[in-house]
Amino acid sequence: MATALMNPFRKDVPDWSAPELAYLELIRNRVQLPFHRSLPDYTPTPLREMPELAAELGLGAIFVKDEGPRFGLGAFKGLGASYAIFRQQQAFWLAVRGHLLDLDELRSQAMTREILVFTAATDGNHGRAVAWAVRNYGDAAVIFMPDDTAPSRIAAIEELGAEARLIAGTFDDCVTACDETARREGWQVIADTAYPGYMEVPGYIMTGYSTIFCEIDEQLGEKAPGDLDAVFLPAGVGGIAGAGTAHYVQTLGADRPKLVCVEPDRSACFLESIAAGEPVAAKGDQRSLMAGLNCGLPSLLAWPVIRDGMDLFLAMEDRWAEEAMRAAWREGITAGESGAAALAGLLALMKAPELADVRTASGFGSGSNILVVNTEGATDPENHQRIVRESENPG
Repeated sequence: MATALMNPFRKDVPDWSAPELAYLELIRNRVQLPFHRSLPDYTPTPLREMPELAAELGLGAIFVKDEGPRFGLGAFKGLGASYAIFRQQQAFWLAVRGHLLDLDELRSQAMTREILVFTAATDGNHGRAVAWAVRNYGDAAVIFMPDDTAPSRIAAIEELGAEARLIAGTFDDCVTACDETARREGWQVIADTAYPGYMEVPGYIMTGYSTIFCEIDEQLGEKAPGDLDAVFLPAGVGGIAGAGTAHYVQTLGADRPKLVCVEPDRSACFLESIAAGEPVAAKGDQRSLMAGLNCGLPSLLAWPVIRDGMDLFLAMEDRWAEEAMRAAWREGITAGESGAAALAGLLALMKAPELADVRTASGFGSGSNILVVNTEGATDPENHQRIVRESENPG
């Protein structure tokens, strides 16, 4: 089953003047771009097209921002982790030296003091990104992960020199363990979800993610496809969905494309929060195939942005993600289980019988240009191959 809910709280021009949303000015001013462009491994990820699926669904064009190649990490998360750790390193050295250091100075200074320990909770991609970013400064990382995490994702983190600690339970249990351990040991938490008493770093991470949408603007300009009609964004705790929403609201206002928030039906914390009118925990067991989206609580920074800016919330079962992975593969795009979620949401909206009324109301047709963000490549290669090689019509 797939479920959709129109957003009764959507505003053309939201008031985002609350102090905790100050990071939105960073997104508006694109302050992260010079930093990312200074990184040795930086290159814009490709904006691909899916003409076969667009024709099948009766759409004008489907554009896929493919984050699989990002920094060689297989996912978009390096954008947020690198920028947040850069800002934390700047804060450390500002206190020591009394002035800000640039990236090269930070890396050289890191070799002259004791090793700092950074820690994060993850289902895979964020922890790998933190381990990668921390290694650039010669520091240490301890990553908390659910004990049912795919072995390949654990190995990818350990190969970067980080310690992986497995926790019985869900992602939210890892967040709690990470926070408690960091307080006890004096470590620095680099989390992509905001919770009471922890707001600044997630704001930097969301700012880092906004590079994706700056690149898309430039790439669409080169392709000159006309205006986008809709953007489908996956939501776990809401980092990339919040960054995308902030970008389009702040750049296009009331003229922005329809924004669609996509979640697994077993971890639909934003859809359920919109239904409740306030942040609530997902009712599902958070055991979806889309492991990177198995998050039970909305980030407190992402929630007001997504609440005010999104048009539609959609939750779907795992089979739509599998269908999306195969559809992407047929057109030369490698999309992991979580990476395929946005495309899965589009497939569900356009094909699920139970969403017929929402599909009609959306008005998508042969002139519609749709953007989806593929947030990861094959971060679990064995499972990816199993899914994409399966027949869509077994038996």
